[in-house]
Amino acid sequence: MPLQHLLVIYLIGTLLVFLPSFGLAKLFEKVGVPAWKAYVPFYNTWVMQDIAKRPKHWVFWQFIPVVGWFITPGIFIEFSKVFGVFSLRQHTMASLFPFFYFPWLANQKTLKFIGPEAVKKHKKKGWREWVDAAIFAIVAATLIRTFIFEAYTIPSGSMEKTLLIRDFLFVSKLSYGPRIPNTPLSVPFVHNYLPVFNNKSYSELIKLPYIRWFATSPKRGDVVVFNFPAGDTVIHATGFESAVPYYDIKRKNLLPPPNNQVYYSVGDQTYSISAPEILNDPVNYPIVVHPSDKTDNYIKRCVGVGGDTIEIRDCEVYTNGVKQELPAYSVLNYTVITSTQAFDPDTMKDEYGVDADKGEYSPTGKPNEYRMLLTGKAKEKMLKNGFAKSIVTDRTSGGDVFPYDTVAAHKKWSVDNFGPLWIPKKNEVLTLTPENYTIYERAIRVYEKNDFYISNGKFILNGKEVTAYTFKMNYYWMMGDNRQGSQDSRFWGFVPEDRIVGKAWMIWFSWENGPRWKRLFNIVK
Repeated sequence: MPLQHLLVIYLIGTLLVFLPSFGLAKLFEKVGVPAWKAYVPFYNTWVMQDIAKRPKHWVFWQFIPVVGWFITPGIFIEFSKVFGVFSLRQHTMASLFPFFYFPWLANQKTLKFIGPEAVKKHKKKGWREWVDAAIFAIVAATLIRTFIFEAYTIPSGSMEKTLLIRDFLFVSKLSYGPRIPNTPLSVPFVHNYLPVFNNKSYSELIKLPYIRWFATSPKRGDVVVFNFPAGDTVIHATGFESAVPYYDIKRKNLLPPPNNQVYYSVGDQTYSISAPEILNDPVNYPIVVHPSDKTDNYIKRCVGVGGDTIEIRDCEVYTNGVKQELPAYSVLNYTVITSTQAFDPDTMKDEYGVDADKGEYSPTGKPNEYRMLLTGKAKEKMLKNGFAKSIVTDRTSGGDVFPYDTVAAHKKWSVDNFGPLWIPKKNEVLTLTPENYTIYERAIRVYEKNDFYISNGKFILNGKEVTAYTFKMNYYWMMGDNRQGSQDSRFWGFVPEDRIVGKAWMIWFSWENGPRWKRLFNIVK
């Protein structure tokens, strides 16, 4: 953890115990304790614990980073009890707003010091026991979710067959270092929208800068959960959000009909609507802006880190010119000519992991020819046992992929053939050119928060002409294991380090018409 981050943490902890001092000083006097002791941070909480006859070791817990912030309110509550304060409303005020509450409490004419013995005789009502237990559970679970691990559900098939739809994962926050929330004022256990009410689950009244403790970098091959970089602005409507990115719709809006049609899915049904209709109808298709830690969570495999040069040739990934092995359960689309037409769906699923119900194989219309979604292992098995006469990879032609510009070299890029492309690295210098402007413009302008644009062939950075840029963060290139069926970096570019959530660790449950027992407690590889 950088020293400046540690200093910020302890500054916040110090303010938490110092700001209520003006009210605490008067309360100390009522007990016969010198007022000056209230103005000494952490010594004042020691005195409070002494007055309340509560464990002194709580004071030392306050020095545990972040955890200490939650210990301090507990000390305030225990201290307020010696003045006959027992209601839930009063304890809420003492814990959340002590800098207002204690001065107010000290000025109450009817206030009396009843002492710790009277506090012991006080009996809580049954419902208060439940409420207090619930609050403790929520605080503990929130700390675990923020700093240790979080549960995550696979929503799409972009990581097939490594991860399946409705796999339930534990994501380790410790693997890359826990990230402090940018928007700490948030409803517990809810990501960006409230259920039922369908509005934002967080407030931007308090915004914190990017801080990550004990930071380490994701490695090539890691399965990583991250906040969708292009999800800062979304269409908040069923079937849209990050599934149909707002920036894709903006690009479609520039095209003539019928190329401006936007396709989206609701359940098993696919619908279409023109981009102008969406953008001109804010009632049915409202635009919502999210902070970086509240964009939708994505899960992909890291195939390139900062400083790497990434390239895709015929579906094969090359990093710094070296071919990377396909993940064990990565899938590609193949045209398969079989030796027979007599095979049943159960055999295909059990022997080769190809599910007809999911549309993972279908006839092309030619005799004994099928289009199949196969892992490398299934492909080899079909050829070895004679089930398939030939298996040829399906290729996709050039199309709409990142960076969506008119540079001749970029126009040739596709899902299967992409790059070469350099991934930005912290403190590395990029020489700016008209050809690479569209590739790195969003990273420089949006992710690193600069005023950056090109004008008359000149690059303007924060009001000054520049010819190069030094990156402030590391970036990553993420791809799904379903290489031809994944919305990933090939469509929206780099993932900055401040969007990294954690590393996919273990499948703790899996469901498809019943539990998938064989997948339970598998470590994600």
